[in-house]
Amino acid sequence: MGELSKQPNIGAVVEEQLNQVGITTLEELKEAGSRQAWLRILAIDSSACIHRLYSLEGAIRGIKKSQLPQDVKDGLKEFYNHAKGKPGKQAK
Repeated sequence: MGELSKQPNIGAVVEEQLNQVGITTLEELKEAGSRQAWLRILAIDSSACIHRLYSLEGAIRGIKKSQLPQDVKDGLKEFYNHAKGKPGKQAK
């Protein structure tokens, strides 16, 4: 296992996927950002879920995904739904 798996939320499988898409260091992950890194993973693994996106963002911030602020989670969820072609919440 390499540098990435030492970060919160990043296990061997996600590290391997990141390596496959050209991200091998924390600095490269930070430069790509969680959204772009997740899109790259989605291109090789259609099962990439919202929790993987949260995990990437948490790793960039150096925190567990459960510690992400709610507004950050909301923004990531909106991005995820758009990327997966899911309709967003309807305004009331």
